[in-house]
Amino acid sequence: MAEVELDTTQDSLMMPTVLTFLSSLLERVAELNDLNRPFHSQKISIFHGLTRPTISIHTYLQRIFKYANCSPSCFVVAYVYLDRFTQCQPLLPINSFNVHRLLITSVMVSAKFMDDLYYNNAYFAKVGGISTAEMNLLEVDFLFGLRFQLNVTPTTFQTYCSYLQKEMLLIQSPLDTPNNPIIKTHCCFNEDESTHQKELAV
Repeated sequence: MAEVELDTTQDSLMMPTVLTFLSSLLERVAELNDLNRPFHSQKISIFHGLTRPTISIHTYLQRIFKYANCSPSCFVVAYVYLDRFTQCQPLLPINSFNVHRLLITSVMVSAKFMDDLYYNNAYFAKVGGISTAEMNLLEVDFLFGLRFQLNVTPTTFQTYCSYLQKEMLLIQSPLDTPNNPIIKTHCCFNEDESTHQKELAV
């Protein structure tokens, strides 16, 4: 696969740090759900792999960033979509068996919604290491799982950015303990603004 030349804007250069925060959050969510939500209590979906992928979430996000060449805001919007998906589909929590497929699908859908120029499904399939036919099915299932709620307001966007900034503090000084749970097992929080403030104040 030919390497896509990356943007050299300030936002683009900052993106790897955002990927670190997002991958750390998703890794903890997946680990918690692996422990707390056994498979017999979950609905198995098209997003589930037969085995856990060997590539880490952070490395997978870096790969998507390197080749998809979508705008930095797409990753934040993809994060919003993942949270909405898990709230709309409570029987499909993010875990180590489905997080990679959910990630590549959410970023692709976000790029299509946010960017004027974006790669097609076949290209994203190659980036994600899956077939084009599977990518097409994942996209349709993801959109229906989201109930086609694709619009993201500036307020919602900024709130999720703030949550990722809080993730930076958690990386530097972990506070997620049984007596002080920070991360919920669906993804992070509801989009209701009052709920945001309660979560961020924990």
